[in-house]
Amino acid sequence: MKQGMIHIYCGDGKGKTTAATGLAVRAAGSGMKVLFARFLKNENSAELCVLDRISEIEVMHLPKSYGFYQKQTKAQKKETQKMYAALWNRALEQVKSGAYDMLVMDEFMAADRYGLIPHEEAIQFLKEKPEGLEIVLTGRDPSEDLIEAADYVSEIRKVKHPFDCGICARRGIEY
Repeated sequence: MKQGMIHIYCGDGKGKTTAATGLAVRAAGSGMKVLFARFLKNENSAELCVLDRISEIEVMHLPKSYGFYQKQTKAQKKETQKMYAALWNRALEQVKSGAYDMLVMDEFMAADRYGLIPHEEAIQFLKEKPEGLEIVLTGRDPSEDLIEAADYVSEIRKVKHPFDCGICARRGIEY
C-alpha cells in the first residue's frame, strides 16, 4: 500500500484554495478518488462548477452559507458549529470507508481555530489516518501541532494584493 502524506497550504497570501484544487485535479487525473470538504466558504465559488463535473472528485456541498464567522450573530455561530460538526463527522466516515485516496479540507485552519472542528480529535485523526490517504488542509495560521503532523507545509505569503487598495474579490479570480 502506498504511503499517504499530509499537506498544508497556509499563509496570508492568495492561492491556498487554488493550490489545493489543483492538487485535487491532478490526483483525479491520475485516477485517484478525492473527497473535497469546505469550511467557512460559500457555495458560489467558481471552482465548484468544474470540480462537480469531475467524476473522481466528490464535493461535500453545504445547505447554507453564513458569511464571515467573526460577523455572525450568536445564533448563527451555533448553527454554523452544528453544520460543520456534521460535515467533519461525515468526511471522517467517508474516508475511513476506504473509498477515497485524497481528502481536501479547505479552510480547515479557520474551522479549527474557531472550534468548529474538535482540535484534539483532528490531531488524533491525522496521526491515525488511513495509511494510503493523502490529506490536504488549507487556511491561515496552522497550530504548531498541525505543522508537526504535516509532511508538506507550504506558506503562501502576501506581498501585495488589490484588496489593500479597496478592490473587492473578483469572480473567477478570488472566488
